[in-house]
Amino acid sequence: MKMTVLTLALIGGTGMACADPGPAAWFPARGDVLSSTPIYESINEPRRECWNEQVNVEAPRQRDYGGAVLGGLLGGVLGHQIGGGSGRSWSTAVGAATGAMVGDNIDNSGNRGGTTVRDEQHCRQIDNWSRRLTGYNVTYRYSGQTFSTVLPYDPGPSVQLNVNVSVADH
Repeated sequence: MKMTVLTLALIGGTGMACADPGPAAWFPARGDVLSSTPIYESINEPRRECWNEQVNVEAPRQRDYGGAVLGGLLGGVLGHQIGGGSGRSWSTAVGAATGAMVGDNIDNSGNRGGTTVRDEQHCRQIDNWSRRLTGYNVTYRYSGQTFSTVLPYDPGPSVQLNVNVSVADH
């Protein structure tokens, strides 16, 4: 009796293996390639370009107020001595103002400022586009039907296929 149960179990297990071949039930085949079109990706790898330029820069004028102060004092003293009576205040003020202007012009006559040259860096970004091959759009025919796929390589005149067979559910 034990032998019969074991035999039936083996026969039943073998029958199941034949009825449901599982996911590994495939066989190799070849399909005829109808077209293989390259797929490109555009890539921008910008680069930075810099250069130096010499530019003229206006140097600030250095003012000295010592001449204006000294000229104002001397002009005021001179105006005070020249003027008399009620005009003395007026001549002192005019002498001080005139002396300040003359003293300032004399003191700052050689100090005109000027221009200096300095280097200034300028930069710009330049686009650097390139195309990179990323794969192939492949159209092939197998068993009278047309299929399409994307492959990382050009398959040539035919493509290797793995055909999977399974039982259709009704």
